[in-house]
Amino acid sequence: MASTRAAIRYAKAILDLANSKNVAEAVSSDMKTIATTINGNLELSTFIQNPTIKVAVKENALLEVFAGINGVTKGLFHLLFENKRFEILGAIATEYGKLSDLENGIELAQVTTAIPMDADLEAQVLAKVATLSDKKITIENIVDPAIIGGFILRIGDKQYNASVANRLQVLKRELSN
Repeated sequence: MASTRAAIRYAKAILDLANSKNVAEAVSSDMKTIATTINGNLELSTFIQNPTIKVAVKENALLEVFAGINGVTKGLFHLLFENKRFEILGAIATEYGKLSDLENGIELAQVTTAIPMDADLEAQVLAKVATLSDKKITIENIVDPAIIGGFILRIGDKQYNASVANRLQVLKRELSN
């Protein structure tokens, strides 16, 4: 949990710095790329976590992998080098995204569907989202065949369950009463 708190502190500091230098959008783009790359690449994640690899090697490798990044993001790499904290880079990038979205009035809606969403379902989901939130919404689609059909929508602490599995569960309860 301490590394999460540390990641949040780093993310806040980087966001403040990016805002003060008017490069928040560029740094936000960097952080999305970093989070996606580290969380989606076991080899890179393992490399960053490995305590036997020197931090200078980690910094040089990351500067090579993320060659086109903003100076503020490079500054974060150097700070993590000085503090020997590269293992929390993925968490920092994820927290930065959350803080940046919050600051820009963007909320994440997680939509669980049995198969990947098509345009029709996305339109239905966005219509439902409009009744639950007045913020700008970004949709993250999670595919889970167990829900059979329909969708489950989560925005913050609100959930709307329009899945076939849920309807079957409700019907089962009603029949057993």
